[in-house]
Amino acid sequence: MFEHLEKIESLAIVGATGLVGKEFLEILEDHKVAIPKLKFLASKRSAGEYIRHQGKEHLVEELAEDSFNGIEVAFFSVPKEVSARYIPSAVNAGATVIDDSNLYRMEPGVPLVVPQVNGESLKHFEGKILTTPNCSTTPLAMCLKPLLDNYGVSRVVASTYQAVSGAGQSAFDELSKQTIQLMNGNSPDVKVFPHRIAFNCLPQIGSVLENGNTDEEEKVIRELRKILETPNLKVSATAVRVPTFCGHGLSVNVELENDFGSVDEIRELLEGFPGIRVVDNPASHIYPTNIECVKSNYTFVGRIRRDQSVPSGINFWVIADNLRKGAALNVLETLESLYSYRSLH
Repeated sequence: MFEHLEKIESLAIVGATGLVGKEFLEILEDHKVAIPKLKFLASKRSAGEYIRHQGKEHLVEELAEDSFNGIEVAFFSVPKEVSARYIPSAVNAGATVIDDSNLYRMEPGVPLVVPQVNGESLKHFEGKILTTPNCSTTPLAMCLKPLLDNYGVSRVVASTYQAVSGAGQSAFDELSKQTIQLMNGNSPDVKVFPHRIAFNCLPQIGSVLENGNTDEEEKVIRELRKILETPNLKVSATAVRVPTFCGHGLSVNVELENDFGSVDEIRELLEGFPGIRVVDNPASHIYPTNIECVKSNYTFVGRIRRDQSVPSGINFWVIADNLRKGAALNVLETLESLYSYRSLH
């Protein structure tokens, strides 16, 4: 799966102690990818800790401007303010950077990559900065790509059901703590989110913009258009934080430009797309849930059905592990694609 990654001589993980950083390292270990030099970087708070990886203890170093000397690839999984401060240092040191914040996603000339969808954008890439999409955008783009190629897409409406791990370790811990507090009859501590998240849903992720959308919803809209190369695609998104620990789900409605023959036709099309697994027999209560997607490399799709309210509409449910395919795995697949193309030159 990652035969070209071992061509990387040195790699720095910025945010190595975070949820995505840990997932990144776990995938490397699961697939026995041995990179000669790994550098583990984090904030001052986490510096001095040790991370066990591939049978060895690795010291976590404090992130600094001079952290990237001799580094070939730097993966940034930190808030965009941290990326903004340190990515220039990494680039100046000669590193190729892949960033999972939204700092550079919409920058012209900076690839925003889901390898199964637009990996060919890396074929002639000679720049220094790559980006990976929002963790809800990635599985949605994968589902839309085969529909776009075969029928054309005129409009997309998506509602997300996003787990707390997408907001980081503190959010993960808050859901756990609040659940315990409530089950013991105590009032929950509310610190990370504006309202209690345990046994609750919050229909706002991020700041509200002038147009009424949140910045999380705008990410989905704008990133889809860039990845699919459809600047005029009509997209409406609603992002909701739900009290699950891992796995981002989306309820999706798509209006196609051309009609399809049957729902089975759509199922076969999605099943045949790399990285997608269709789980769809609701009459027998078979459909994908958070439980199936956690620690899986697949994007799962189910509840596929015709939208009876429009001539060429389709509804479906999609869910993926937001820490894995929504972030760490997509980064590694992007690097694999990049180095596979570089090997051809």
